[in-house]
Amino acid sequence: MKNCALFGLSIVLSAIGGIANATSYTLPENSNDSVITQFHDDVPLTRVEQNETLPDVARRFLLGQTEIVRLNPDVDRWQVKKGEIVRLSNRRILPDTPREGITLNIAEYRMYYYPPTQKGAAPQVMSYAHGIGRQDWKTPLGKTSIVQKVKDPAWHPPESIRREHAANGDPLPAVVAPGPHNPLGAYMLHLAVPGGYLIHGTDIDKIYGIGMQITHGCVRMYPEDIEALYNSVPLGTPVYMVKQPIKVGWLDNTLYIEAHPDLEGEETTLEQKFELALKLIQKANDKARDGVYAKSQSGAEAAQNLPEFDRKALNQALTTLDGNPVAIYQRLPEPTLPATGHGSQGGYYHGV
Repeated sequence: MKNCALFGLSIVLSAIGGIANATSYTLPENSNDSVITQFHDDVPLTRVEQNETLPDVARRFLLGQTEIVRLNPDVDRWQVKKGEIVRLSNRRILPDTPREGITLNIAEYRMYYYPPTQKGAAPQVMSYAHGIGRQDWKTPLGKTSIVQKVKDPAWHPPESIRREHAANGDPLPAVVAPGPHNPLGAYMLHLAVPGGYLIHGTDIDKIYGIGMQITHGCVRMYPEDIEALYNSVPLGTPVYMVKQPIKVGWLDNTLYIEAHPDLEGEETTLEQKFELALKLIQKANDKARDGVYAKSQSGAEAAQNLPEFDRKALNQALTTLDGNPVAIYQRLPEPTLPATGHGSQGGYYHGV
């Protein structure tokens, strides 16, 4: 990425040009930390050079449409004027799953792929925006794996989808050949999930739907993202499909919380969000203290083990729901202990 100007004290205006390694993050050195940072400037922004839309900006920076709209509530989605400043994503909290294979967190319309670490290189994670199933075609949850890879797939729309399109005056053929108007795009990964769920690309007609809840249950990605993933993952790669709208994680002795809105058809009260956040804060605090995950507790029990966090910042995060990690607590650095020769315990996976 090219930095074209300094705006204020620590805000970088990102150039409109392409971004190298836009979805590649180096994992924190401390294995108990789970906050990753793309740009090491406080708030990355871009100044648009022509009249366009927020989906245009999202497409250029490989962000999802819902994501960029939430980050820019005061910007008109369909009329971004030349010279206007648009905020981009920066930090993310890793989902609470094993750091292997692929994790799809449908609550944030985002995927995380942990490639094998190369000798002499720092561990990496790749993150990609994706679309998910709408309310009546929900994307399933659970652990699965990749069982088939297909380049230039033909699409055989199920009868239920053909009926839906016919009812809307848009009849589909029995087979859609590979090409620019094939909804599967140029690459497809088949998951070991009953019902034929896929991770695939998109056609040119639906490319601005990435990062939205609009598919028939499958996971849809930008063309260059699915191509990179297709060429990286082998058959048998584990895939964790979770729904974690609230995430909590550490980075350099600072605790962050990240909160996303409910999906269509779901409604969680602020009180329910706050109770879940307390449990996650307690769990993160216990892990930092003991090096292991503690058992889940009720909200009342969790409150007894909570650090003195910034409740105003927490309430703001749970109200704004813009997906931006917010710092809520800073602890004193732990003293360095001599190595014991024992590795830390692995994480766990609970599917939601």
